[in-house]
Amino acid sequence: MVITERLSVGSYLGHPIYKVSSFKVFPCDHSLRNSPAEQSGYYNNLVPLWQKKMETEFSALLNIAERTPGLYFSYEANLTLSSQRLNDLGGESKSLPLWRQAEPRFLWNNYMLENLIDNKLDPYLLPIVQGSFHHFQAAIGKDIVDVTLIARRCTRRNGTRMWRRGADPDGYVANFVETEQIMHLNGFTASFVQVRGSIPLLWDQIVDLTYKPKFEIVRLEEAPRVAERHFLDLRKKYGAVLAVDLVNTHGGEGRLSEKFANAMQHIVSDDLRYWHFDFHHICGHVHFERLSILYEQIVDFLDRNGYLLLNENGEKMKEQLGVVRTNCIDCLDRTNVTQSMIGRNMLECQLRRLGIFAAEETISSHPNLDECFKILWADHGDDVSIQYSGTPALKGDFVRCGQRTMQGMVKDGINALLRYYYNNFCDGTKQDAIDLLQGHYIVSVSKDMTAPSQKKGLEAVASFPLALSFVLTGFFFATLSLRQVRYDLRHLFFSFMWAGLSVAIAAFVRANGRIFCNRPRLHKPRS
Repeated sequence: MVITERLSVGSYLGHPIYKVSSFKVFPCDHSLRNSPAEQSGYYNNLVPLWQKKMETEFSALLNIAERTPGLYFSYEANLTLSSQRLNDLGGESKSLPLWRQAEPRFLWNNYMLENLIDNKLDPYLLPIVQGSFHHFQAAIGKDIVDVTLIARRCTRRNGTRMWRRGADPDGYVANFVETEQIMHLNGFTASFVQVRGSIPLLWDQIVDLTYKPKFEIVRLEEAPRVAERHFLDLRKKYGAVLAVDLVNTHGGEGRLSEKFANAMQHIVSDDLRYWHFDFHHICGHVHFERLSILYEQIVDFLDRNGYLLLNENGEKMKEQLGVVRTNCIDCLDRTNVTQSMIGRNMLECQLRRLGIFAAEETISSHPNLDECFKILWADHGDDVSIQYSGTPALKGDFVRCGQRTMQGMVKDGINALLRYYYNNFCDGTKQDAIDLLQGHYIVSVSKDMTAPSQKKGLEAVASFPLALSFVLTGFFFATLSLRQVRYDLRHLFFSFMWAGLSVAIAAFVRANGRIFCNRPRLHKPRS
């Protein structure tokens, strides 16, 4: 894999940061490029031909992977570690090559580096992070504040919105993202880290053409063990953990939240707390300012566990002792609104600590700073959402503008429909591309190997576009026949026949929705 274009997006710890604009996967074996004539010998041996077909399919998946969004790198700075973890590195660790310092969870190209590492090709080992990187500078009186927001996406259970839900048996969750908000001011550096991630249970939500597929909890008896593994890992890495659950208390979400709360009862402790906040019930669709209720409920945890603060000499004045872990169902829209609220309050605390803000002064009292902060978090939320769902975040108008707008609601409607389309008809193949590129699926060529696209049974002939065309054609002929009834009553029979055929096909598709969706082929869903 070779990066072919890059874009400078800012600096981190004084080092330039680049965003990957485009990259290309080049084959080591050029046999796929050869013409059929040059490969005529293959026609006498079915195994190589079959292998060539599979290689062509895997190559097509890699072409999809070349469109992976949100990739960042630096030649000098370690983007995989937060400021606090970098500060805690010893001198010997800091002298190591970047790939040796890197946090494996956030090293997007970890699998692709393995062969280069084995062959000791250190000059070509460039750590890449998937996530987000945005920053701004704003004046507060005579002082200039520099704020950077970094997202680091975990690769352990990486994937698309509907094909990567919940946790795996080891406790790694889907859409796990570490978000770090860094402030530089008058030589001081402050850093505050939050995390998000799917509900740490074994659960799925397999697409079936319905707008909101039902939640399916797998092996419920393992829920406490999986949740314990997840939070044990978080406590090792971040210290104390406050799990903020934003999902609804009713319907499918409510049942999932109830199982989560039950699992947490077995593992809560002095340094692990669980807090449920029904975002939709309390805030509705427009009153997001009511998140101040949540802040009042968790402020004691935030005050006790704090943030990292370094003085002009890089000496630690304060450190972050714990982390807030936020989740909704997707860990996108509600989560981003909530995290931006927490980030805002923590930045205000840091500015008060440095004597820039008075006791009652807020970011909102500085229009330029307020606008820049809103845009920072809105762009951050869009980046994280695009990587997981394929669309920008919903409710982004509140983060960007401070209030819900009609234009924002219309955009949310459009993005919700796009998510439905991507989830049902695109993301299965995209999930295969992710699994192939990141080593979650290892290609092993053998005579018994079948092509990933090979389908069996009814699934082999199921085609939603074809079924839809049959339904529409049936209704079209039913309408034509109905218009001819006044000339010949036999057309009434034909009209009912065509309409009945259309209804029957539509009912069959509805009842067997899963096989008409675009599904992953490399890893079969758990349900």
